[in-house]
Amino acid sequence: MKIVVAIAFILILGSLGSALFYLMRDKGKSNRTVHALALRVGLSITLFLLILLGYKLGYITPTGIR
Repeated sequence: MKIVVAIAFILILGSLGSALFYLMRDKGKSNRTVHALALRVGLSITLFLLILLGYKLGYITPTGIR
């Protein structure tokens, strides 16, 4: 589960980086920035739901503050 979360987090950061790249390169003349940011939001929501599902199925357990 840790690997899946790490991969999803890397994909989210990659999408954010590509949005920045498109923003600087296109200077607002195309919708690629909007698409990259929409993909980032979709990945973030998917990651959140995946963490909730992992908790419900017992793959993730709360450890509390140590």
